[in-house]
Amino acid sequence: MTDFFNDPRVALDEAMSRHCTYRVGGTVRAFVTVSSDADLVELAPQWQALGWPVMAVGNGSNLLVAEGTHDLVVVHLSGSFAELSWRAEGEGFEARLGGALDLPIAARRLAAEGLGGFEWAVGVPGTVGGALAMNAGGHGSDMAANVTWAKVWRDGGSREWLPSELALSYRSSALAVGDIVTEVGLRLTATPSDKAKEALREIVRWRREHQPGGQNAGSVFRNPEGEHAGQLIEAAGGRGLRIGTASTSSKHANFIVTDEGGSASDVWALMQELRRRVHETSGVNLISETRCVGFGDSW
Repeated sequence: MTDFFNDPRVALDEAMSRHCTYRVGGTVRAFVTVSSDADLVELAPQWQALGWPVMAVGNGSNLLVAEGTHDLVVVHLSGSFAELSWRAEGEGFEARLGGALDLPIAARRLAAEGLGGFEWAVGVPGTVGGALAMNAGGHGSDMAANVTWAKVWRDGGSREWLPSELALSYRSSALAVGDIVTEVGLRLTATPSDKAKEALREIVRWRREHQPGGQNAGSVFRNPEGEHAGQLIEAAGGRGLRIGTASTSSKHANFIVTDEGGSASDVWALMQELRRRVHETSGVNLISETRCVGFGDSW
């Protein structure tokens, strides 16, 4: 067993601005890169012995970490956890996706092979594990539509979870912050590759037209039932609103964009102001899609 604090797989006092798409935020005490099941078996008992909370992070495309240093172990998957394979099964296919695999890469590879049903994921800048944890989706589908099982590391061991255990619903699941999704099984259908690729192009085109670029973490708030968060924010005068180094996008009011060298505190303050305005004008309490770490008991 190696010394955890001198292990090359462990970065100490790591800046989370390097690991989230807002490019802002504080540091965590330990950032652990795990590339195989063997790494998990070796390192998990060591980080558990520290007694610090554990959080799995993929691309950080749904994450905001407060300024300051946090007694937190962040686990990041790579290596063998970014693999993809598939096989014919009945009239369709079963695909096995590693938890560290980028969603757009998976969507493009599957489409090229004539496997349909996952095209929506081409526009989501996250990883398979993170997408499962929040049941990410878009363009009329989500993870729940295809998932048949998931391999999850929890409390020092790994096992397969069935869809009933995952309890996938709108932007939520039964997975906890410290759970590590190492692999996901998807049920997919045979689709002509040219048709699947055309669907990818249309999704990418739509997102470029309707969603901003820059330093953002996608949709900030969930859509309330029967409503669109972006429309509620716009009606409350939140479109283009700025607090310090953070502003809502003029292209889509449910996106917050940060300036270069910006502040997580500004993003948080803007989120709270948008919540206040929407509640004041419509009576709706917006619920965050973003995982916010270090802001009281927000996570």
